[in-house]
This record gives sequence, structure tokens and C-alpha cells, in this order.
Amino acid sequence: MSKARPNQQNEIAPEVPFRTTRQVRDHCLCLHTQRAARAISRQFDDAFQHLYLKSGQFSLLMSLNRPEPPTLGAISSLLGMDRTTLTANLKPLERRGLVEVKPDEKDRRARRLILTADGLSLLAEAAPIWERTHGEIESWLSEPGAEVLRAGLNAIRDGAAAAE
Repeated sequence: MSKARPNQQNEIAPEVPFRTTRQVRDHCLCLHTQRAARAISRQFDDAFQHLYLKSGQFSLLMSLNRPEPPTLGAISSLLGMDRTTLTANLKPLERRGLVEVKPDEKDRRARRLILTADGLSLLAEAAPIWERTHGEIESWLSEPGAEVLRAGLNAIRDGAAAAE
């Protein structure tokens, strides 16, 4: 039986046992993934700092590096973010002249995301930094390493997509 204690409105609220807190701390995949993602992002943010580029911006720019400019929907799906968030993330890159957003010539409702010459130049400068930083991060993993981690993360993503 769980205990209860008054909350801020002096209503009796049930307590969550501390063992549940420890279980979440030690086993929650969401918590552990968030912590690891923040640590990885900080490593890349630090490495890209002199380019005035964040890790998420690098990923977004790299996703646009294709033979044909992709649609907003294709990149939204690839990056696993909704269109509104993607649009917000594109704005600073557009202001810097790294990306252009234009209507699709065949379907005026669709928008194409175009990596500019400046965007390509920045990616060319950032790619070796990414390689070096990525290699360092992968070296922190014990065997069997990064491939197993990627496979597990992809399985979670695919399972979540199937559950939607």
C-alpha cells in the first residue's frame, strides 16, 4: 500500500516509493537515451563551435546533401521531427544563406530544401570534424560497439513507428 502526503493544495496525494525512483534511474531507456544524446550533442557542439554550427544543424545540412533537393516532408521523416519543428530549425540556416526553401516546380504545395554553395562549403569544413569526433565517441563504447547500439536504437525507432 502506498503512503500519501499533502500536496501544495493540501490535498492528499499518493506517494511513489523510492525504489521506483531507483528503478527508473537505473533502467529507464528514455532517461539513459536522453542523457547519452545530450552528452553526444555537447561533444559535437564543442567540436563545431568555431564554425558557429550546432550538432542538429550539421545533421540537417548533411541530410540535404543529395543529388536532388529533397522535400520538407522527406527530411522531416528522415530526421524524425514534425514539419513545424523542421521549419523552425531551417530558419537560422536560411538567414545564414546556407539553405534555400523553394516551391517544388511540379507540385507547388511541396517545398524543396536546397543546400546553397555556402552550405556546401560549411559542410566540407565540418565533415572532417564530424569524422574525428564521431570516431572518438565510438571509441568509448565497449565491444561489440557502435553497430549493436545503432541496431538497437533503430529497432526502438521502428517499434515505436509500428505502434503509432
